Amino acid sequence: MTFWRTWESERSRATHSRYVIDLNRDPGGQPLYPGANNTELCPTTSFSEAPLYRTGEQPDEAEIEARRASVWQPYHDKIASELAAIREKHGVAVLWDAHSIRSEVPRFFDGRLTDLNLGSGGGVTAAPELLNRLGEIAKVTADYSFVIDGRFKGGYITRHYGDPANNIHAIQLEQSWATYMNEDPPFGFREDLATGVRPVLRRFLESVAAWARDA
Repeated sequence: MTFWRTWESERSRATHSRYVIDLNRDPGGQPLYPGANNTELCPTTSFSEAPLYRTGEQPDEAEIEARRASVWQPYHDKIASELAAIREKHGVAVLWDAHSIRSEVPRFFDGRLTDLNLGSGGGVTAAPELLNRLGEIAKVTADYSFVIDGRFKGGYITRHYGDPANNIHAIQLEQSWATYMNEDPPFGFREDLATGVRPVLRRFLESVAAWARDA
């Protein structure tokens, strides 16, 4: 019995860059991390702070709203409907929101990022028992550094949909590029690196499924 769905069966693929609109940001533009360096709903600079638009050509409010309505909203409508259907069928739903990022991004954090970063909005978007299970897996994974609710505590998706009181749990994984790919151009996938981290990710997801089955 499966406790999550993917849209792979529908052959869904990304059709827009996050530079068009960031699906993991608050639609009203509220920052994820107040006081830190944040990107916008419709980013105007890259992670290296390079401008994405010519001077005077940044999206105005009307353009941002058009992108929100045509790209952001349908995506979130789909997430909401999928979670509701899963909970209706199984009594519980878990959203695993997986992301990856370069291991060194001075704009967002000092030094080198932890290899595997799980976020639960500070422990509020998923059951403590589930987070504990994932933490136990990480403890025996000596090859990779790991943290829960460190620099990355979950983006808008995790924080918005995680609702343990109503049997919907959400966890974000922010994975360092250094665990599976070359971080410099041409950014090639590294099977030799991925072979090491793939079993850890599998254990994470198997643990989530086992927890959901028992919940």
